[in-house]
Amino acid sequence: MLISEIFHSIQGEGELTGVPSVFVRTSGCNLRCAWCDTPYASWQPEGKPWTIDAIIGEVLRYPSLHVVLTGGEPMVAPGIADLAAGLKLLGRHVTIETAATVAPAGVACDLASLSPKLLNSAPDPLQHTAWRRKHEALRWQPEVVRAWLDAGPWQLKFVVAQPEDVEEIEGMLAQLRRDVPRHKVLLMPEGTTAGALRARAPWLSELCKQRGFRYAHRLQIELYGNTRGA
Repeated sequence: MLISEIFHSIQGEGELTGVPSVFVRTSGCNLRCAWCDTPYASWQPEGKPWTIDAIIGEVLRYPSLHVVLTGGEPMVAPGIADLAAGLKLLGRHVTIETAATVAPAGVACDLASLSPKLLNSAPDPLQHTAWRRKHEALRWQPEVVRAWLDAGPWQLKFVVAQPEDVEEIEGMLAQLRRDVPRHKVLLMPEGTTAGALRARAPWLSELCKQRGFRYAHRLQIELYGNTRGA
């Protein structure tokens, strides 16, 4: 399995914000978001091959019982199901951070952190023509998201760049044909600097109040900046 990095930090996003966690970042992704904050795991995949036993051994070096499988897109990593199962057997709480473009297929998971991509994620059509087509074809698959919702505990996270994005989110939720509690929908401001997040925070938090969604800041940016391995 190609691994970009394994590190011990604080979960900065979602319902488990603030929880010390070990992050296992797989390298490789089937999407190419314009604003991707981990290009070394997507646009230019970097890393080295690890065996599942070696990954688990590295995870066990740290005291945290929470493990986050992230990427890139961890669900396209060969062996991800075996890795998740091995971590569960050792009593770890496993979060899988995924764009929900690949069905769960029984993967062991305590929390599926689902982050379907909005139109604002599409790469430039002139600079990245082929990836633009592929990205748009894959980024939103309601049947796959439904499979995740039906499989077990989940949260839905959306990256919001402008107020108009919220209408797109409402349309996507309607397509799911599921009872999605508003507090399970987390809206995060787009940005890789504390200043960019704070600039969007006032209007996004107001929209959350109006719509009943949950505002989700990105604590890791405030604590460490957009720093690799933190």
